Amino acid sequence: MAYWSWGDPKAAHVVMCVHGLTRQGRDFDILAQALVAQAQAAQLPCVRVVCPDVVGRGQSDWLEDPMAYQFGQYAADMAVLLQTLNAQQPLERLDWVGTSMGGVIGMLMAAQKGDVPVARLVLNDIGPPVSWKSILNMKVYVGEVGQFQTVQDAADALWQISKSFGPHTPAQWLALSQNMVRRLDDGTYCLHYDPQLRVPIRAVTQEQAMAGEASLWQIYDVIECPCLLIHGAESELLSEAAAVEMSQRGPRAKVVTVAGVGHAPTLTHPHQIAMVSQFLGLSA
Repeated sequence: MAYWSWGDPKAAHVVMCVHGLTRQGRDFDILAQALVAQAQAAQLPCVRVVCPDVVGRGQSDWLEDPMAYQFGQYAADMAVLLQTLNAQQPLERLDWVGTSMGGVIGMLMAAQKGDVPVARLVLNDIGPPVSWKSILNMKVYVGEVGQFQTVQDAADALWQISKSFGPHTPAQWLALSQNMVRRLDDGTYCLHYDPQLRVPIRAVTQEQAMAGEASLWQIYDVIECPCLLIHGAESELLSEAAAVEMSQRGPRAKVVTVAGVGHAPTLTHPHQIAMVSQFLGLSA
Protein backbone atom coordinates (compact mmCIF):
# COMPACT_ATOMS: atom_id res chain seq x y z
CA MET A 1 0.00 0.00 0.00
CA ALA A 2 1.45 3.33 -1.06
CA TYR A 3 1.11 6.46 1.03
CA TRP A 4 2.07 10.11 0.79
CA SER A 5 3.69 11.86 3.74
CA TRP A 6 3.89 15.56 4.54
CA GLY A 7 5.74 17.24 7.39
CA ASP A 8 8.38 15.92 9.77
CA PRO A 9 8.66 12.10 9.61
CA LYS A 10 9.80 12.20 13.24
CA ALA A 11 6.62 13.92 14.41
CA ALA A 12 4.78 12.13 17.22
CA HIS A 13 1.47 13.64 16.06
CA VAL A 14 0.09 12.04 12.87
CA VAL A 15 -2.99 13.11 10.96
CA MET A 16 -4.23 10.32 8.70
CA CYS A 17 -6.21 11.54 5.67
CA VAL A 18 -8.10 8.84 3.79
CA HIS A 19 -9.90 9.36 0.48
CA GLY A 20 -13.22 8.37 -1.05
CA LEU A 21 -14.30 5.31 -3.03
CA THR A 22 -12.54 5.86 -6.38
CA ARG A 23 -10.14 8.63 -5.37
CA GLN A 24 -6.53 8.52 -4.06
CA GLY A 25 -4.28 10.04 -1.43
CA ARG A 26 -3.08 13.00 -3.46
CA ASP A 27 -6.55 14.52 -3.01
CA PHE A 28 -5.20 15.85 0.28
CA ASP A 29 -2.08 17.64 -1.02
CA ILE A 30 -3.43 21.11 -0.26
CA LEU A 31 -4.96 20.21 3.10
CA ALA A 32 -1.84 18.35 4.24
CA GLN A 33 0.51 21.19 3.38
CA ALA A 34 -1.81 23.68 5.07
CA LEU A 35 -2.03 21.66 8.30
CA VAL A 36 1.75 21.31 8.48
CA ALA A 37 2.29 25.02 7.80
CA GLN A 38 -0.38 26.16 10.27
CA ALA A 39 1.06 24.02 13.06
CA GLN A 40 4.47 25.57 12.40
CA ALA A 41 3.03 29.08 12.31
CA ALA A 42 1.26 28.49 15.62
CA GLN A 43 4.55 27.17 17.10
CA LEU A 44 2.89 23.87 17.94
CA PRO A 45 4.69 20.52 18.06
CA CYS A 46 5.39 19.36 14.53
CA VAL A 47 2.78 17.28 12.77
CA ARG A 48 3.01 14.64 10.06
CA VAL A 49 0.14 14.17 7.62
CA VAL A 50 -0.08 10.72 6.01
CA CYS A 51 -2.35 10.16 3.00
CA PRO A 52 -2.58 6.52 1.88
CA ASP A 53 -3.78 5.18 -1.44
CA VAL A 54 -6.30 2.57 -0.29
CA VAL A 55 -5.60 -0.79 -1.94
CA GLY A 56 -6.82 -0.88 -5.55
CA ARG A 57 -6.37 2.87 -5.98
CA GLY A 58 -3.55 5.19 -7.03
CA GLN A 59 -0.08 3.74 -6.57
CA SER A 60 -1.21 0.85 -4.35
CA ASP A 61 -1.46 -2.74 -5.58
CA TRP A 62 -4.67 -4.29 -6.86
CA LEU A 63 -6.22 -7.32 -5.17
CA GLU A 64 -6.49 -10.62 -7.03
CA ASP A 65 -9.96 -11.28 -5.60
CA PRO A 66 -12.23 -8.27 -6.26
CA MET A 67 -14.66 -9.39 -3.55
CA ALA A 68 -11.86 -8.63 -1.06
CA TYR A 69 -12.43 -4.91 -1.65
CA GLN A 70 -14.29 -4.58 1.66
CA PHE A 71 -14.04 -2.33 4.71
CA GLY A 72 -12.60 -5.12 6.85
CA GLN A 73 -9.64 -5.37 4.44
CA TYR A 74 -9.17 -1.61 4.36
CA ALA A 75 -9.20 -1.30 8.17
CA ALA A 76 -6.71 -4.17 8.50
CA ASP A 77 -4.41 -2.48 5.98
CA MET A 78 -4.60 0.78 7.94
CA ALA A 79 -3.74 -1.04 11.16
CA VAL A 80 -0.59 -2.41 9.50
CA LEU A 81 0.31 1.05 8.20
CA LEU A 82 -0.09 2.51 11.69
CA GLN A 83 2.11 -0.25 13.12
CA THR A 84 4.75 0.64 10.52
CA LEU A 85 4.56 4.36 11.32
CA ASN A 86 4.69 3.64 15.05
CA ALA A 87 7.81 1.53 14.55
CA GLN A 88 9.45 4.39 12.66
CA GLN A 89 8.52 6.94 15.32
CA PRO A 90 6.38 6.21 18.40
CA LEU A 91 3.07 7.98 17.90
CA GLU A 92 1.64 10.01 20.75
CA ARG A 93 -1.43 11.30 18.95
CA LEU A 94 -3.42 10.10 15.94
CA ASP A 95 -6.14 12.16 14.26
CA TRP A 96 -8.24 10.93 11.35
CA VAL A 97 -9.73 12.84 8.42
CA GLY A 98 -11.88 10.62 6.22
CA THR A 99 -13.82 11.57 3.11
CA SER A 100 -16.71 9.24 2.31
CA MET A 101 -15.18 5.73 2.28
CA GLY A 102 -12.21 7.05 4.24
CA GLY A 103 -14.62 8.19 6.93
CA VAL A 104 -16.15 4.73 7.25
CA ILE A 105 -12.65 3.32 7.69
CA GLY A 106 -12.06 6.05 10.27
CA MET A 107 -15.16 5.03 12.22
CA LEU A 108 -13.91 1.44 12.30
CA MET A 109 -10.48 2.55 13.53
CA ALA A 110 -11.92 4.94 16.13
CA ALA A 111 -14.22 2.24 17.52
CA GLN A 112 -11.37 -0.26 17.86
CA LYS A 113 -9.33 1.86 20.27
CA GLY A 114 -6.09 0.19 19.20
CA ASP A 115 -2.52 0.75 20.37
CA VAL A 116 -2.71 4.29 19.01
CA PRO A 117 -6.35 5.32 19.49
CA VAL A 118 -7.90 7.97 17.30
CA ALA A 119 -7.86 11.22 19.27
CA ARG A 120 -10.05 13.28 16.93
CA LEU A 121 -12.17 12.12 14.02
CA VAL A 122 -13.26 14.22 11.04
CA LEU A 123 -15.99 12.66 8.89
CA ASN A 124 -16.31 14.38 5.53
CA ASP A 125 -19.93 13.91 4.38
CA ILE A 126 -20.25 10.36 5.61
CA GLY A 127 -21.95 8.52 8.42
CA PRO A 128 -23.60 5.18 9.12
CA PRO A 129 -26.49 5.77 6.69
CA VAL A 130 -25.78 5.90 2.95
CA SER A 131 -28.75 6.52 0.70
CA TRP A 132 -29.75 3.63 -1.57
CA LYS A 133 -29.93 6.11 -4.46
CA SER A 134 -26.22 6.85 -3.98
CA ILE A 135 -25.41 3.15 -4.01
CA LEU A 136 -27.40 2.73 -7.23
CA ASN A 137 -25.34 5.57 -8.76
CA MET A 138 -22.13 3.83 -7.67
CA LYS A 139 -23.27 0.66 -9.42
CA VAL A 140 -23.37 2.68 -12.65
CA TYR A 141 -20.14 4.68 -12.61
CA VAL A 142 -17.67 2.66 -10.51
CA GLY A 143 -15.43 0.61 -12.79
CA GLU A 144 -15.87 2.85 -15.81
CA VAL A 145 -12.21 3.90 -15.96
CA GLY A 146 -12.46 5.29 -19.51
CA GLN A 147 -9.78 6.05 -22.07
CA PHE A 148 -8.68 9.64 -22.63
CA GLN A 149 -6.30 11.34 -25.02
CA THR A 150 -5.08 13.87 -22.45
CA VAL A 151 -5.17 14.51 -18.71
CA GLN A 152 -7.45 17.47 -19.44
CA ASP A 153 -9.90 15.16 -21.22
CA ALA A 154 -9.94 12.95 -18.14
CA ALA A 155 -10.45 15.97 -15.88
CA ASP A 156 -13.38 17.09 -18.01
CA ALA A 157 -14.96 13.64 -17.79
CA LEU A 158 -14.42 13.47 -14.04
CA TRP A 159 -16.08 16.83 -13.62
CA GLN A 160 -19.26 15.49 -15.20
CA ILE A 161 -19.64 12.96 -12.38
CA SER A 162 -18.15 15.18 -9.66
CA LYS A 163 -20.03 18.47 -9.87
CA SER A 164 -21.42 17.79 -6.42
CA PHE A 165 -17.90 18.50 -5.09
CA GLY A 166 -18.84 22.16 -5.40
CA PRO A 167 -17.33 25.13 -7.25
CA HIS A 168 -13.72 24.83 -8.44
CA THR A 169 -11.76 26.84 -10.97
CA PRO A 170 -10.49 24.91 -14.02
CA ALA A 171 -6.98 25.07 -12.55
CA GLN A 172 -8.15 23.73 -9.18
CA TRP A 173 -10.01 20.87 -10.81
CA LEU A 174 -7.09 19.95 -13.06
CA ALA A 175 -4.84 19.83 -9.99
CA LEU A 176 -7.30 17.46 -8.29
CA SER A 177 -7.55 15.33 -11.42
CA GLN A 178 -3.95 14.91 -12.55
CA ASN A 179 -3.22 12.15 -10.01
CA MET A 180 -6.46 10.39 -10.86
CA VAL A 181 -5.09 9.00 -14.13
CA ARG A 182 -2.41 6.61 -15.30
CA ARG A 183 -0.81 6.52 -18.72
CA LEU A 184 -1.35 3.43 -20.84
CA ASP A 185 1.17 1.85 -23.19
CA ASP A 186 -0.43 3.52 -26.21
CA GLY A 187 -0.04 6.99 -24.68
CA THR A 188 -3.67 7.43 -23.69
CA TYR A 189 -4.92 7.68 -20.11
CA CYS A 190 -7.44 5.94 -17.89
CA LEU A 191 -8.54 6.46 -14.30
CA HIS A 192 -6.05 5.21 -11.74
CA TYR A 193 -8.00 2.50 -9.94
CA ASP A 194 -8.87 -1.16 -10.39
CA PRO A 195 -12.05 -1.39 -12.48
CA GLN A 196 -12.90 -4.55 -10.54
CA LEU A 197 -13.90 -2.31 -7.62
CA ARG A 198 -17.31 -2.50 -9.27
CA VAL A 199 -17.70 -6.20 -8.49
CA PRO A 200 -18.54 -6.00 -4.75
CA ILE A 201 -20.57 -2.81 -5.26
CA ARG A 202 -22.77 -4.32 -7.95
CA ALA A 203 -23.32 -7.32 -5.72
CA VAL A 204 -24.82 -5.23 -2.89
CA THR A 205 -28.56 -5.63 -2.37
CA GLN A 206 -30.81 -3.12 -0.63
CA GLU A 207 -31.25 -5.56 2.25
CA GLN A 208 -27.47 -5.86 2.65
CA ALA A 209 -27.14 -2.08 2.57
CA MET A 210 -29.70 -1.76 5.37
CA ALA A 211 -27.90 -4.39 7.43
CA GLY A 212 -24.60 -2.59 6.85
CA GLU A 213 -26.14 0.67 8.03
CA ALA A 214 -27.38 -0.96 11.24
CA SER A 215 -23.89 -2.36 11.89
CA LEU A 216 -22.27 1.02 11.28
CA TRP A 217 -24.63 2.70 13.74
CA GLN A 218 -23.48 0.18 16.36
CA ILE A 219 -19.87 1.07 15.56
CA TYR A 220 -20.59 4.80 15.59
CA ASP A 221 -22.31 4.54 18.97
CA VAL A 222 -19.18 3.20 20.72
CA ILE A 223 -16.88 5.94 19.39
CA GLU A 224 -15.79 8.19 22.26
CA CYS A 225 -13.34 10.63 20.70
CA PRO A 226 -14.45 14.11 19.62
CA CYS A 227 -15.96 14.02 16.13
CA LEU A 228 -16.52 16.67 13.47
CA LEU A 229 -19.00 15.98 10.68
CA ILE A 230 -18.57 18.18 7.61
CA HIS A 231 -21.86 17.91 5.76
CA GLY A 232 -22.45 19.00 2.18
CA ALA A 233 -25.73 20.92 2.27
CA GLU A 234 -26.78 19.37 -1.04
CA SER A 235 -25.45 15.88 -0.36
CA GLU A 236 -27.36 13.05 -1.97
CA LEU A 237 -25.47 10.49 0.07
CA LEU A 238 -25.95 11.83 3.62
CA SER A 239 -29.27 13.44 4.50
CA GLU A 240 -29.75 16.38 6.86
CA ALA A 241 -31.78 14.11 9.13
CA ALA A 242 -28.86 11.68 9.31
CA ALA A 243 -26.49 14.51 10.18
CA VAL A 244 -28.81 15.63 12.98
CA GLU A 245 -29.00 12.08 14.34
CA MET A 246 -25.20 11.85 14.30
CA SER A 247 -25.09 14.96 16.47
CA GLN A 248 -27.36 13.34 19.03
CA ARG A 249 -25.87 9.87 19.52
CA GLY A 250 -22.51 8.15 19.75
CA PRO A 251 -19.74 10.76 19.87
CA ARG A 252 -22.36 13.49 19.27
CA ALA A 253 -20.56 14.89 16.26
CA LYS A 254 -20.21 18.61 15.86
CA VAL A 255 -21.90 19.27 12.50
CA VAL A 256 -20.70 21.98 10.14
CA THR A 257 -22.67 22.37 6.92
CA VAL A 258 -21.02 23.54 3.70
CA ALA A 259 -23.43 25.51 1.52
CA GLY A 260 -23.52 24.95 -2.23
CA VAL A 261 -21.75 21.59 -2.02
CA GLY A 262 -23.03 18.03 -2.21
CA HIS A 263 -20.99 14.88 -1.79
CA ALA A 264 -18.33 15.67 -0.88
CA PRO A 265 -16.37 18.83 -0.01
CA THR A 266 -12.83 18.53 -1.36
CA LEU A 267 -11.23 20.24 1.67
CA THR A 268 -9.12 22.36 -0.68
CA HIS A 269 -10.83 25.72 -0.08
CA PRO A 270 -9.55 27.97 2.75
CA HIS A 271 -12.80 27.91 4.75
CA GLN A 272 -12.99 24.11 4.54
CA ILE A 273 -9.34 23.76 5.56
CA ALA A 274 -10.02 26.08 8.50
CA MET A 275 -12.83 23.78 9.72
CA VAL A 276 -10.43 20.85 9.90
CA SER A 277 -7.48 22.82 11.26
CA GLN A 278 -9.48 24.42 14.06
CA PHE A 279 -11.08 21.16 15.10
CA LEU A 280 -7.68 19.46 15.25
CA GLY A 281 -6.26 22.36 17.25
CA LEU A 282 -3.63 23.21 14.64
CA SER A 283 -4.58 26.86 14.12
CA ALA A 284 -3.04 29.79 15.91
